[in-house]
Amino acid sequence: MHNLDHRLFLLLNFDGGPVWDRVMLTLSGTTMWIPLYVLILWMVWRRAGWRGTLIFLVLMGAAVGVADMVAGIFKHSGVLGDLFPDLEPRLRPMFTPSLEGLDISPDSLAAIRREALPGDWAVHVPPKAVAGRYGTVSAHASTIVALAVLSATAIRRRWFTVLVTLCALAICYSRIYLAKHFPMDIVWGAALGAVLGWTAYLLYRRFTRRPEK
Repeated sequence: MHNLDHRLFLLLNFDGGPVWDRVMLTLSGTTMWIPLYVLILWMVWRRAGWRGTLIFLVLMGAAVGVADMVAGIFKHSGVLGDLFPDLEPRLRPMFTPSLEGLDISPDSLAAIRREALPGDWAVHVPPKAVAGRYGTVSAHASTIVALAVLSATAIRRRWFTVLVTLCALAICYSRIYLAKHFPMDIVWGAALGAVLGWTAYLLYRRFTRRPEK
């Protein structure tokens, strides 16, 4: 599984030059997505009013917070690693010497990445993306998918579902481009986010359901 994951990563990761580097760093950040968050809250308010918006905001915060926390647990401590080997903590692609065909320690490769030394590298790593150490499970994927599932099911507009899905895909891909995660890190994160997002929606529907007369 790891070999396939590595090959797929190398297929998706490429050097797009300074422009693509800036685009992917921006997509992977927070600031540019503020208008999306505002749009989500505005549409929920139009549909459910202030009470519904407050409930949505609380559940959204809980889903995103739990997604980030659980992803961090898997990323750093490998809970359930014996049952699911792919969830054991593993180095980010940028710190994985085998991808470069190098017989050096991850720390040595990390030092090279931080110095941004030129070379014929198999993995493209924008200098500003060098950070962290482990990549399983992707917290970016888990949080954005949790938000996407909750908001799409609560708002129920086809154009919005398409929009938030494309945004989630863009963020998830940016993590591969930046050499932060292998594809399976994204898959595990997305699965976690989907479960939490759907659970939050079920709670939202229950708390906002109008009592029968």
